[in-house]
Amino acid sequence: MPKQYVARHVLEDHIAGFEAEANPHHLSILRRPTVFSVLAHAGAESDVGEALFEMAEVEVRVVGPGEWLLVSDIIGADMLARDLVAFGSGRVSFADQSDGKVVLKIHGPEVRRVLAKCLAVDLHPDVFALGASANAQCAHVPVNLARIGMDAFELIVPRSYAGHVFEEIREMGREFALSASFADN
Repeated sequence: MPKQYVARHVLEDHIAGFEAEANPHHLSILRRPTVFSVLAHAGAESDVGEALFEMAEVEVRVVGPGEWLLVSDIIGADMLARDLVAFGSGRVSFADQSDGKVVLKIHGPEVRRVLAKCLAVDLHPDVFALGASANAQCAHVPVNLARIGMDAFELIVPRSYAGHVFEEIREMGREFALSASFADN
């Protein structure tokens, strides 16, 4: 009888046995987020940017001029791809990055102090406003960082480095009793 393939999250072994009730400082791992990379074609950057930010059930993360990451834990890759195709050929190019990226969300009253230990980004609310996103280095790994709440941030990490970043953030949050678990989605 052939063996059955069982999809496992790349952080499954890192968190197995350590999942805990959420403390005030908590790190959530999205199990199956949809992540797309979108590039605007020359001359369409502003129109594409405006339209992307109006999409329902999708969070838009700025990567660079005319480049974004779309993240959703609600809609699937097929639906998002259909929406982007309908959006207009000749205006955008896109690629499904869902299997190549891991999405971590961290929150807590001292979350900026936790992240300051492994990020060289000024996270003060006056500088890094709600909804802001930027590329950064977290524990020497390139990530996309977004502020998703007053005391909440999201990190999009390359899959191959997710274990390293996860362990570093857990270590940096130790003094704040940072808990971790898979998100309920």
